[in-house]
Amino acid sequence: MNQPTIADVARLAGVSVATVSRALRGLDKVHPETRDRVIAAAAQLDYIASPEAAGLASGRSRLIGVITPFMARWFFTEMMSAIEKVFRDHQHHILLMDLEERSPEVRLALTQNMMFKRVDGLIVVNVAFRGSEAEVIKRLNLPVVAVGNAFNGAPLVGIDDVGCAALGTQHLIDLGHTALGYVGKARPHNPHGKTPPDRLQGFVDTLHEADVRLRHDWILECDWSAADAYAGALKLLASPDRPTAILAGSDEMALGVMAAARELGLRVPQDLSVIGIDDHDLARVFGLTTVRQDVVEQGRAAAHAMLALLGLADESLARSSVYPVHLLPRTSTCPPAADRPI
Repeated sequence: MNQPTIADVARLAGVSVATVSRALRGLDKVHPETRDRVIAAAAQLDYIASPEAAGLASGRSRLIGVITPFMARWFFTEMMSAIEKVFRDHQHHILLMDLEERSPEVRLALTQNMMFKRVDGLIVVNVAFRGSEAEVIKRLNLPVVAVGNAFNGAPLVGIDDVGCAALGTQHLIDLGHTALGYVGKARPHNPHGKTPPDRLQGFVDTLHEADVRLRHDWILECDWSAADAYAGALKLLASPDRPTAILAGSDEMALGVMAAARELGLRVPQDLSVIGIDDHDLARVFGLTTVRQDVVEQGRAAAHAMLALLGLADESLARSSVYPVHLLPRTSTCPPAADRPI
């Protein structure tokens, strides 16, 4: 059986091809009853509109480019899913530009060749662009929405990374800990943008404000994976001169720290309190105390901001948004043991 065409839909609905195109793209100047009739005809014929074909009439591809330094990490998969669902509801699609290389310490450079299909806009998720990359985006002259890392005056969606690390650190101090470590200092050329240095800054600033000693040898560099955090924590926690509590820059790293403590025979939280940031799906399962951020809502906000920039949603949505974070105490933190120095 031949694939139904837009002409078939027009014939069944009793309207012109142009009307079908406008109705299926959600454009104005189509009567609601006519739009319903077109949608019903398309559904009856199992007609699937081609984004490229739709672009011929509108001058748009209905593709939104999403640039990310990673794909196979929890934050980014949650973000992608939320963004895609919003665009799907508006008959748009995403073109993923994943800059991850084989090594987590480097990333691919953004080039114009990556835009092999025309996109109507770009959502940039936690990428700090180099000069030549910023020039590529400038030449494209596309609307941009940034997530987590500011870009050239574009609407910025994110959280206060300094503040969320400060909140987690203060929780440990309030429990009575004064021997605190941190996992998540970025290595040189890290692809995570400003999140790692901001969260480390929140940790350092909070210790300073509380007049708690900062031990630089208890600050571990990490590629922000559970495996690397696990390897680093094994070395740190094997020493009798070790912290009583650790803040990890993400829940994935915190879970790696907890695994290392368990392997060394340390009890969490009696021997070591651990707190993360994010509220990863596994955080509740493992009783991890965390500072929660709403990744799904941030993704939705970024998508709606892009739709607003394209004139497809209320223009008030094309704004910067800083989302609140919340401390979620669970079973991985408690006061330090009486027989341990605090």
